[in-house]
Amino acid sequence: MGFRKNILGWIPSFITSLGLISGALAIFFAIDGHLTFAGIFILIAAVFDFLDGFSARLLNAYSLLGKELDSLADLISFGLAPAAILFTLLEFALFGKNQPIHEIDALWYEWLALASAFLIPVFSALRLAKFNISTNQDRNFIGLPTPANAILWASLAIIVSIPGNTELIRLLFTVKNLAITAVVTSLLLVSRIPMFSLKFSSGRWKENWHRYIFIILCIGLAIFFHVYAVPALVLIYIFSNMVFYLLKIELA
Repeated sequence: MGFRKNILGWIPSFITSLGLISGALAIFFAIDGHLTFAGIFILIAAVFDFLDGFSARLLNAYSLLGKELDSLADLISFGLAPAAILFTLLEFALFGKNQPIHEIDALWYEWLALASAFLIPVFSALRLAKFNISTNQDRNFIGLPTPANAILWASLAIIVSIPGNTELIRLLFTVKNLAITAVVTSLLLVSRIPMFSLKFSSGRWKENWHRYIFIILCIGLAIFFHVYAVPALVLIYIFSNMVFYLLKIELA
């Protein structure tokens, strides 16, 4: 019985490790310029991130080791991996190609633009450290969750790789837009704005109306707009939480 319990207790950490591997693969693909695969593996890591928490609750297999491992995996998958995507997106915007970092011939302000990618892992690390010592983020979050930020960059990586998007890419994926997005989302990671999670403690509408509405929006927009809906959904998530915060609407 004890042996079986020990084995079951390692299941969440095993799932976390799979998420970490997915994040590492996303980094390797992003560095090589294969942004579609980079984005897909971040999305896979997000699925594993959900499943490790779900399995821990289901099996009652919580541990300090699992908590620390989860944070370290999140830093790889949702901190460093989206930074690698952004760095490559900036390379394409600046030079029209992906190249080894030691071969980049850039002016000082172009290096400054490329350096904005490093904001993501730094502020993600701060976000995760704050989460680990926080005592009031069981149901909801304080600041933008790292998976949400990573999913945003993963969706942009996939969108930029879709054939026929040349005009859209030229219009939206500029150095200025990418750098500003990196700065804003990094600051949101460590902000004091409460943001709802998708954890349900019950099925009651009164407690979960905002979650139900957001899930319905996710399904509806995904059906009609596919991957193009993801950036919009992240923006809706951020904007709605800011409205709740400004109007002092308490969320269960």
